[in-house]
Amino acid sequence: MSASTSGGTTDALGPDEGPKPGPGPGPGAELLAALLDGMDAALCAFDADGTVTHWNREAERILGWSAEEAVGRPGLAGWAVRPADAGEVQGRLMAAMDGAGRQVHEFALLRKDGGRVLVRTQSAGVRGADGKPAGVYCAFGEMHAQIDLERSIALSEALLEDAPWGVVLVDADLRPTVVNAHAARALGSGRTTLLGRPLGELIAQGVEDLEGALQHVLAEGAPPAPAELWVTLRTAEGDRRRCWRSGFLRLASPLAEEPVPLGVGWLFQDVTTEKLVAQEADRLRFRSNQLHRASQSASEYENAMEAATSYLDYALAGFADHALVDLVAGERLVRVAATAPGEPGPCLPVAGGGIPLRYAAGHPALQAVDRTGSVRASAGAEPGAGVWAAERQWPKDSVHALCAVLRSRGRTLGVVTFLRSAHRTAFERPDAAYAESVAVRVAAAVDLAQVVAADFAG
Repeated sequence: MSASTSGGTTDALGPDEGPKPGPGPGPGAELLAALLDGMDAALCAFDADGTVTHWNREAERILGWSAEEAVGRPGLAGWAVRPADAGEVQGRLMAAMDGAGRQVHEFALLRKDGGRVLVRTQSAGVRGADGKPAGVYCAFGEMHAQIDLERSIALSEALLEDAPWGVVLVDADLRPTVVNAHAARALGSGRTTLLGRPLGELIAQGVEDLEGALQHVLAEGAPPAPAELWVTLRTAEGDRRRCWRSGFLRLASPLAEEPVPLGVGWLFQDVTTEKLVAQEADRLRFRSNQLHRASQSASEYENAMEAATSYLDYALAGFADHALVDLVAGERLVRVAATAPGEPGPCLPVAGGGIPLRYAAGHPALQAVDRTGSVRASAGAEPGAGVWAAERQWPKDSVHALCAVLRSRGRTLGVVTFLRSAHRTAFERPDAAYAESVAVRVAAAVDLAQVVAADFAG
């Protein structure tokens, strides 16, 4: 923003003193002119008698009066202020000469074209070398611009203090520089302890996605819509998996001629509960549909054992990689149906009849029979997961197991085992409920198959 001063003026306005004889043409005067030229606010100054001594180009831009037209006038009356208002305006401005600190006022000033503009002024008295009042300087700006600035500041403070969502300002190195209270709680740390730390110290999983989004914003600008990011946080209580609905804004300096990225404003809300509820609803809807389809398919089989395995084929979709059916035969369990040990496929009867199994004590299938309920097991972090599966006579890629007992007419008929490989998560309680629903249907079909076989043998 530019400014101008009267070419014939010999007064200079310092930060702590009023108008006084200043340097003549030379570096001092050029420096003063440059300082006034660079000011963002309009500025005028008065000597002790109320005569205008300084008038910069921002004042000229707002009111239309040039420095040559303004400097030397006895006050603002009749040209920058209506005559009816001149006494009050001049009195308020000059009162700052004898007061302490800055005084803020709002005035309606006149433009050169006759229009009026509402301005907010800050005025303060200045003193000469002898300590006596020497004049007043007045900085002013258009009222709407001041209000816009104050709104922006108020908005920034509200976002960083009271907002019901997280706000993080990240610098060009992707390190937090400002964190509001909500974000600090969401990240499980204090507001100051987060500053300057790499995001990878706070986020165990998902940091690559977050940093990728921040880098994209710095390079290309804000995305058109919020993004949902899943992250796993490192906390004192252990890892916590959260889903954050995030919006991003690229921050650029308003003072540079070319946009210079200062960083990214990251706003987010925790929507973990909402997403988990939606996922669970989708999962239940899908599983219910699968059970419905399985029942319709099973009703078309003449062979009841084929109907039993068809239930498992539908149950495996999105649920497990393998399924095994072990039936009680005396004191042992006999494998009667299984999916292929390699690639996932349909559950088929074991070729050549049932295979007696020598399960070791404590085997999950035996536990399910003893408890007449479901049992979950996982290989955990053991490096020899293949050995863990082989010891239990399961396919070698199995790392998670869920055994559900087969019961019909008050009798335990056997166990159905669902197995997952390492690319799936461990079985949870809702999975056990679904497995039990499938087991009830499989048990009814197996029971029918056994009744039919007994009748045929008889």
